[in-house]
Amino acid sequence: MTAPLVIFDLDGTLIDTAPDLIDSLNYTIEDVGLQPVTFEDLTHLVGQGVRVMIRRAFELRRVALDEPTAARLFDRYMEHYEAQMPGRSRPYDGVVACLDRLSAVGMRLAVCTNKSERLAFPLLEKLGLLDRFVAMTCGDTFAVRKPDAQHIFGTIERAGGDPTTSVMIGDSVNDILAAQNAGIPSIAVSFGYSDVAVDTLNPDRVISGYHELTVEMVETLISTDVKRVAAAT
Repeated sequence: MTAPLVIFDLDGTLIDTAPDLIDSLNYTIEDVGLQPVTFEDLTHLVGQGVRVMIRRAFELRRVALDEPTAARLFDRYMEHYEAQMPGRSRPYDGVVACLDRLSAVGMRLAVCTNKSERLAFPLLEKLGLLDRFVAMTCGDTFAVRKPDAQHIFGTIERAGGDPTTSVMIGDSVNDILAAQNAGIPSIAVSFGYSDVAVDTLNPDRVISGYHELTVEMVETLISTDVKRVAAAT
């Protein structure tokens, strides 16, 4: 059997990036006099990349956004975010110990995020975590992104994994729905940026901290999924 592959979302799952997302977005929309956003707003804004986040900020404030302005603000956001990186973004409590725990038993680790490659790779590198993952795919790696199952399948392929021995961990509907679309087990974290209670997304498990993400949990989910697939065939 192929070694288990544990796939993580990035923002709101592995890394608490909220302070820097908010800072850069507010810096960006300040240029056009838009009212600043808060963490409570953020849960409705993130998940589909910078361009969508900016557009949603305008929709939140009921202000029209034309394409030239959107393009200019995208550049303004990227320049600010990249210059500050990693800023105040930090791994969630227990992340490093969890990665160590899973790797110690031979599990492979990957990241599947809708963040762009331009931002995701430098962020993990500057936080000293990039080398822990055998693969990372981003919102612009393929022609599709989460919740499309092909984003999951592409990540698994690049990581040398197998869908029957893979698990997805995330904080939002994009992550859980992507896992469900790909037919792999999912674990939702309750501390991320979801705008709804994550248990309503019907993940296979919900954790409130990385101390709960054990080797046994991953093995149980994979074993159960293998049996389900076998029964279906």
